[in-house]
Amino acid sequence: MGGALGGVLDNTLGGALAAAAGRLDAAGIESARLDARLLASFALGWEQVRILSHPEHALRPEQRQAMDALVARRAAREPLAAITGQCEFWSLDFTVTKDVLVPRPDSETLVEAALASVKDQDADVEVIDFGTGTGCLLLALLSELPNARGLGVDVSKAALAVATGNAERLGLDGRVRFELSDWDAGVDGQFDLVVANPPYIADADFADLEPEVARFEPRLALSGGADGLDCYQALGPGLSRLLKADGHAFVEIGATQADAVSRILRRHELEPICVHKDLSGLPRVIEAIKNF
Repeated sequence: MGGALGGVLDNTLGGALAAAAGRLDAAGIESARLDARLLASFALGWEQVRILSHPEHALRPEQRQAMDALVARRAAREPLAAITGQCEFWSLDFTVTKDVLVPRPDSETLVEAALASVKDQDADVEVIDFGTGTGCLLLALLSELPNARGLGVDVSKAALAVATGNAERLGLDGRVRFELSDWDAGVDGQFDLVVANPPYIADADFADLEPEVARFEPRLALSGGADGLDCYQALGPGLSRLLKADGHAFVEIGATQADAVSRILRRHELEPICVHKDLSGLPRVIEAIKNF
């Protein structure tokens, strides 16, 4: 299914879209038609509505070449967000690079749960985000809490640069700061909300990951050690130390990790009070409070 998009007799955008969708479908991509449209939009610099409403458009050679190159990358299972450098999360646009995980829709479960725990959303809420990556969790929360301030922590300088850029583009840089730290090392203060999406893929599970993840996303942001729990063990003391007495902690987990992570949190004087499920009905986020 390689080669240029479209046939010799069909140089239209519609023909190229059909050929691109076929090529992506053959590569095992479930969202082949949608991805073809998004790549065409990116290649041509058109809004999607224009892509859909002008299938008769005769592609110029440079447009065909641009589409062909992008579709080839996606057919090799490079993530769409890595190709375009952009990803939507919580209706906000985030820049994505090879140094950060692509924000997942499942992680919006954490944002929703954290917001529900804040009784007065105009209050001066202090938020800390461990392993901030793109900054998507922290910045989504700040976008909904107008008087909140946040601290994003990551062990990767490159990731912090991405998060800083995202904060600036979203106009939230005045209420957020980012620090280089190995979890809570050197971090002080007390926070109303402590959030984290730590690496939780067990070593043996890497072979089962989708190619988009295994080949293209940073292993540092994925690997949770032999049992997938290493980062929760490291994070537990910091969650407890930095959470205010009446604060709430929210930790994203793998679908089978709720019991194991809950035990870790209890060892550090945190009491899980709810396991929030994602849109697929799978356990996704543990909410915990101080256990005195």
